[in-house]
Amino acid sequence: MGWLTTFFGYLTPAFLVLSPVLSYSDQAYAMYRARSSAGFSLDIPLIMLVASLLRIFYYPGAKFDSALLVQSFVMVVVQVVLLKIALDHRPPPYSRGGDAAVPFARANETQRPFEFWQWRSPKPYWQFLLSLFICLVICELLLAPIPSVYQSYSSLIGYIGLSVEATLPIPQMLSNARSRSCKGFRVSVLASWLVGDAMKMFWFFTSTTTIPWAFKLCGMFQAACDTFLGVQYMMYGEGASKGHPLPSWQHEMQPIGPGFSTASGLGNPPGRRTSATEKTI
Repeated sequence: MGWLTTFFGYLTPAFLVLSPVLSYSDQAYAMYRARSSAGFSLDIPLIMLVASLLRIFYYPGAKFDSALLVQSFVMVVVQVVLLKIALDHRPPPYSRGGDAAVPFARANETQRPFEFWQWRSPKPYWQFLLSLFICLVICELLLAPIPSVYQSYSSLIGYIGLSVEATLPIPQMLSNARSRSCKGFRVSVLASWLVGDAMKMFWFFTSTTTIPWAFKLCGMFQAACDTFLGVQYMMYGEGASKGHPLPSWQHEMQPIGPGFSTASGLGNPPGRRTSATEKTI
């Protein structure tokens, strides 16, 4: 058992550090090659950037394993590149007028307060991320000299950041349930998630380095979500389940790479694009 713990003690940190590149590089290249980000959800960079920034500022108060810190920095770089490519290659406006003629606007999309993360111009996206970073820096400088307050603040942003990241599989689960299909969701991706979850859980509970309970709890939640996705894949497969055929228009558009799918089960009219979600370890 000792040799196994040592083996995973070296393998898992390396896998965690490289996982952002392994998970999203193909997606970024597919958008760049196709010159279109159609079918890609901008909520993916939002969730991962917010979660990673909060984890980075969680480190001074928690002093967790340095591999998790390095992974957060790598994730920020990867997601910034991914967001830049997605914004640069937004799909052309729809042929119909009104809001449907604006890139990223969807008739069935719920309007968010202040149009948060649904902005028409790329500038507000970068302004929001810069503002979040500045606020975290200011809080760090103001609260760090007050140990009693800083420890509670550090734990708070740590749990918030990891909880935000843990919610990433939920939209995919809901999309699969609505369409009763896992079309566009590759079994190879699911397998990598499940293997990564198993490695993380073993490492989290056997590592001799510091792994806060925030990581363990959120890791267990993610593992449960991924397991449920596996159950959905066994139930639905890549097509519609028996007795619940998909509308023919859902097969008109094909995914352009991992994480790009237009089959969602929502009652969109033909030609509408529906985003899919993806996660990382």
